[in-house]
This record gives sequence, C-alpha cells and structure tokens, in this order.
Amino acid sequence: MKVLLNVIKRSHAKTMMGLQDELELASRVILTFANRELGTRSQIPLRSGCELFRRYITRCSLDFPDFTECMKEILNRGEAFASMSLTARNKIAEHGSQFVRDGQTIMTHGYSRVVAKLLVRAAAVERRNFNIVVLEGRPDGGGAKAASLFSEAGIPTTVVLDSAAAHVMERCDLCIVGAEGVLENGGIVNKVGTYALGITAKALGKPFYVAAESYKFARLYPLNQKDLGDTKGLGGGAGESKAGGVGGFYDTTGAKGEPRKIELGEGVKVEDHPVDFTPAEFISLLFTDLGILTPNAVSDELIRLYQ
Repeated sequence: MKVLLNVIKRSHAKTMMGLQDELELASRVILTFANRELGTRSQIPLRSGCELFRRYITRCSLDFPDFTECMKEILNRGEAFASMSLTARNKIAEHGSQFVRDGQTIMTHGYSRVVAKLLVRAAAVERRNFNIVVLEGRPDGGGAKAASLFSEAGIPTTVVLDSAAAHVMERCDLCIVGAEGVLENGGIVNKVGTYALGITAKALGKPFYVAAESYKFARLYPLNQKDLGDTKGLGGGAGESKAGGVGGFYDTTGAKGEPRKIELGEGVKVEDHPVDFTPAEFISLLFTDLGILTPNAVSDELIRLYQ
C-alpha cells in the first residue's frame, strides 16, 4: 500500500487515466518482484491488495471532476486505506480473542502474523490461560517459528508433526488459522495442510476459525485444488524438485538420536505444494477487520469492497 501511495505522491500524471496507468504499472512491478523473491508462495494478498487500493482511491474521480482537487482527495483516501490496512490486525485480534476461553487447547498451523496477534492478545490483554498446539509446518518450519513467538509470550506451546494433526485434534477445543486469500465462495487459500486440518476439525466436531485481513479478499471462485492454477498465480501448483528440494528426508528415530538421511532413488519426484484450498463448508467463522463473518457473507462483503 505504501509503495502505491508513494507512486501517487510522485506522480506527474495530468489525467485520471494517466494516474491509473502509473498505478497499474507499479502493481505489475510489485508482483514481478514478489514472484522472484517469494518463489512458490501465493500472490493473492498482493494482487487483491493492489486491486482494492487502486479501486478505492480512483473512485473519487466521479465526485471531483477537477483533477487537481481529485488528486488531493486521492491522497487522502490513499492515506486512509494504508492506515486501515495497518490497523486491521488489531481489529481482528479484538474480535477473535473473545472466542478464546480459559483451559482451552488451541490448534494452529504455520506462521500467521494475524493469528499470532490474536492469540498473544488473548493471553496478555484478555488474561486467558490456554495451551497451543502448532503443527511444525513443513517445508518452511512456519509452525516452529510461531511456537517460539508463543513461548516468548508465556503461552504453553507444543509443536507436533504435520502428520499428527488428526491424532492430536481430539484433545484440542478449536482451530485458528490464517489465510493467504479469502475467496468469493467463502473458502480460503492457505499454507498446505490447512485443508486436511479443516476436514479433521469438522469430522471431530471442532470449530475451525480463520483470521484474515479484508485486503486479502479476492474475486476468485475455485471449486477444487486444480482450480488454484499455477504457482505464479494463486500458488496452488506443485513445485517439482529433486529429493533435497524440500530439505531432504531424514529418519530421526535412531537409538543414537542422530538423523539419518534417506536417499531417494532415481526417477522419484518430490512435489512441494505451498498452499491448498479449503472450501467454505469446513470453516465455522472468519475473523476480519470488517467484523466476524460467516463464509456465506464473504461474497456480500466483496461486492461492497469492489463497488
């Protein structure tokens, strides 16, 4: 948001069309840079954030025919939008922390800044006493990173294998995950493994909550995993690599406690899916800066955001 705001501040455009072209070019540059730096991670937050920002600030051309006056209003709206984006996590934390109760065990997956904000607030501000179970989050170790943050906040935290999610779920009271994108059908795109977690939570009757900022709302309507598209778009494609591409495979059960690397044979492929799609039917509620929403309400909010 700040990059696009700086583009407006330094713009030499004389017409709204010229300004829109500059913002469109800047958005493409941002996405190209992100594709190079983020690798296989989803670009939904960047794409939808850029699109919402451009739409939000350029609609004022209808209210201010004079371009000079319009530019002043665009800057005001741009500053307001950037400010709203920065405070979004605080609002989400306020909404979501009310659902955390004393004595609960909460499962989460990967490292999400908004989920971290919510759970730390529940402990520090709401004074709730609870435990966290976090999946390790391969291949980037996101869960392990989150566990360190929760531990520093004084919250009892346990890291478990991704494959142990169903085994551990029965002793948990609820799940809270983040999202890289909230989709038009009420589903989400998030770190791979979220879909399996949602299925398990529903099967065991556990609430499955999603915490996400409204700038991650995207006008996309996938029906299955294939519809996520390629890695550069939604991040759903498999990154295919050699055996060591995801850090290699190790047997850590040896008597001496030293990991033993497992060598894969020639011709064995390794797929490294960064994200997956979790349909709306597995989501109980979404905690957003727009309020607490049901999955069915997402499409209505998208209409309001893009009006």
